[in-house]
Amino acid sequence: MNRLAVEFPGLKLKNPIMPASGCFGFGEDYARYYDLNQLGSIMIKATTLQPRYGNPTPRVAETNAGMLNAIGLQNPGLDVVLSDKLPWLYENFPELPIIANVAGSEQYDYVAVCNKIGAAPNVKAIELNISCPNVKHGGQAFGTDPKVAHDLVKACKEVADVPLYVKLSPNVTDIVEIAQAVETAGADGITMINTLMGMRYDLQTRKPILANITGGLSGPAIKPV
Repeated sequence: MNRLAVEFPGLKLKNPIMPASGCFGFGEDYARYYDLNQLGSIMIKATTLQPRYGNPTPRVAETNAGMLNAIGLQNPGLDVVLSDKLPWLYENFPELPIIANVAGSEQYDYVAVCNKIGAAPNVKAIELNISCPNVKHGGQAFGTDPKVAHDLVKACKEVADVPLYVKLSPNVTDIVEIAQAVETAGADGITMINTLMGMRYDLQTRKPILANITGGLSGPAIKPV
């Protein structure tokens, strides 16, 4: 009996240890130093329909209780992930379940990626990143409006062949309202939480350290949240 095994809606893992999306890339770099078979799963780096080159540098800033990042969802795009990244993982770690993080700039992008990425043999679930700006709604993040979040999740759920989990943004006034909206839309589960918006200021230059000005705060600083 595996006492570390965990079960999520539609997904069983041999243990709950999994790197969060963005922290582990697509696994290739870390496989040289660590046996990925020891992990319960990998949440691969966010995948978008088209390649994303990310934000200008500096993208990372240290804080007294964590770090700020403003990577900008840099990734090679869906076609490369399907033709190269996921096949490499499947060839070298065929028993390792992959959770694919999906992002986009509009609903069409999300649906197109969900429609294809779930067909990969090692993708066992999708994590929907709804903290992305919606270009058709003035740049407002998908995860800050209950109706927008609901409609996005419903559309993705209709085409996804695997369980769909939604990664919620904490940068809202009522996260429960958002959680209820995505649940009603058919989400199989939620991920708590994405990073909090933050900024670090350089007192010498009197300018923000990050080129993007703001970034996502993670680490001990957000534990009270």
